[in-house]
Amino acid sequence: MENFRNESDLLGTLQVPINAYYGVQTQRAIDNFKISGQHLSSYPHFIAALGMVKKAAAKTNYELGLLEENLYQKIAETCDELIAGKYHDQFPIDMIQGGAGTSVNMNANEVIANIVLEKLGKEKGDYQFCSPNDHINLSQSTNDAYPTSIKIALLNMNIELVEKLKKIVEAFRAKGKEFSKVIKMGRTQLQDAVPMTLGQEFEAFAATLEEDISKLNANANLFVEINMGATAIGTGLNAPLGYANLCAKNLAQLSGFPIISAPNLVEATPDTGSYVIYSSAMKRLAVKLSKICNDLRLLSSGPRAGFFEINLPPMQPGSSIMPGKVNPVIPEVVNQVCYKVIGNDLTVTFASEAGQLQLNVMEPVLSHAIMESNIFLGNALDTLREKCINGITANKEVCLNMVKHSIGIVTALNPYIGYKNSTEIAKEALETGKSVYNLVLEKGVLSQEKLDEILDPENMLNPH
Repeated sequence: MENFRNESDLLGTLQVPINAYYGVQTQRAIDNFKISGQHLSSYPHFIAALGMVKKAAAKTNYELGLLEENLYQKIAETCDELIAGKYHDQFPIDMIQGGAGTSVNMNANEVIANIVLEKLGKEKGDYQFCSPNDHINLSQSTNDAYPTSIKIALLNMNIELVEKLKKIVEAFRAKGKEFSKVIKMGRTQLQDAVPMTLGQEFEAFAATLEEDISKLNANANLFVEINMGATAIGTGLNAPLGYANLCAKNLAQLSGFPIISAPNLVEATPDTGSYVIYSSAMKRLAVKLSKICNDLRLLSSGPRAGFFEINLPPMQPGSSIMPGKVNPVIPEVVNQVCYKVIGNDLTVTFASEAGQLQLNVMEPVLSHAIMESNIFLGNALDTLREKCINGITANKEVCLNMVKHSIGIVTALNPYIGYKNSTEIAKEALETGKSVYNLVLEKGVLSQEKLDEILDPENMLNPH
């Protein structure tokens, strides 16, 4: 009993750890929601965003004459500490919860209030001097403070994800240059197609991922529209006139993003469209990244019974029974991350669709899915770049030998001997094992000089 203090709410009195800065409503959330094991404290950008939102709200209330200066200064100082990373261990609630985010909002309100009380020389829980509801949550509701915090967090998380994406694009592009002279066979439907360079293949990886930088940024820009001042359902009940626009202005200055107040707060309060489209951008990136990892695993397959065109850096022994086996573990783990992101996108879709009337109560699982995808993708991009892409080497002789013995180079003869003749030569080459080169000479279709010119792999790499 000496290690606890009593706090009360609508449902009665509850014991809270005496040293905890959180209060009774946070304690109820701890007791009620033992779901994912992933706590709010695991998402520092989210806690920092809560600090920004609460500071902007306090500044707005102060400027509108609703908070006295000393209390405002203490609240702002405390919020700055949350933004800087302090007290994050005081956010122990599960990310997935009922209540449309009320537990998250009250966790922030209680922590800020009790830290302020300590700064004022008061006891934790002595809420007459600084109340979680009456002061920290002044002119707000969970239904505007919580989604606004999610959006600020995602804006900052997107910056980090895009930086990681830029780095892996640079890594693929560097390999493209390194392998620019390595001639190999291109493939369609896993069958021989026409020659290309390994550099062109890796440059294509860079180009397809680079496209997603602008997609992520464009979709994240939708998060700048917020509903602060909407309070419960968008009507602005209990918020003073002018609060919404002023709070958006203050939050813009604090966050560094061009935050604006939504033109229709009733519409904006239940709307989760921005989450849906941003999640879809991450899914698109995941699909592309997984395809690339599939290609890397194919290209490195072997070493004796596969393509064996490239070598991936060996990261760990591959088998408990087969000596000498080394597996492509890094592309494999990135594939799995991509499947998780694709699944999370479906969660976001269902959670968004489940919104009813003036509020979407599924925002906790929605926000958790998006933030988890963002973090997983960022970690996967760094892991793939550092432990795989940077160390890839080419098996030049293997690549060249496949080109020389491929039936696919007969495609280059089409403009000179026609599709029918090319088909017959390809068929005979397959049946007899003879090379396309020798068959063309045997049949006297082309001179050796002309044939050498046409079938020079370097002449087949570009339009001419």
